[in-house]
Amino acid sequence: GKVLPLNKLKNIVRRQKSKGKKIVFTNGCFDVLHVGHARYLKSARRLGDVLVVGLNSDSSVRKIKGPSRPIVTQGERAELLSCMPFVDYVVIFRESDPVRTIKALVPDVLVKGADWKKSAILGSDIVINAGGQVRRVRLAKGKSTTSIIDKIRRR
Repeated sequence: GKVLPLNKLKNIVRRQKSKGKKIVFTNGCFDVLHVGHARYLKSARRLGDVLVVGLNSDSSVRKIKGPSRPIVTQGERAELLSCMPFVDYVVIFRESDPVRTIKALVPDVLVKGADWKKSAILGSDIVINAGGQVRRVRLAKGKSTTSIIDKIRRR
């Protein structure tokens, strides 16, 4: 399948790189998957040959977003992401940030949303020092998990 533990994914990424494939990495909570996520991931995939999505675990999402999140469990979020044809692999990480995962994979391209300042993108130093690049992708306006949750709460 596409959802793999880091140690297995590390070997796959190494093999893909040896074949000249450009590895793209992005990460996030991807809670309540929506069209904004799909557009973002599709844009990220266009920046290389293989798209790896680092997915925050349930405990990691709770640390970042609070006790009421995630709404969808990590297993289901990973399954949904793996159904997207432009997502090649999904790896779940338990830390509050993806730095350990980025260090292990050393992708050629690190992608985050345009709402992130380049200087604030964690792991960018690892990728740049290895000769890679950091790219920011425009987000779909008004399409976010928070806006969906807020809309539901207002009803």
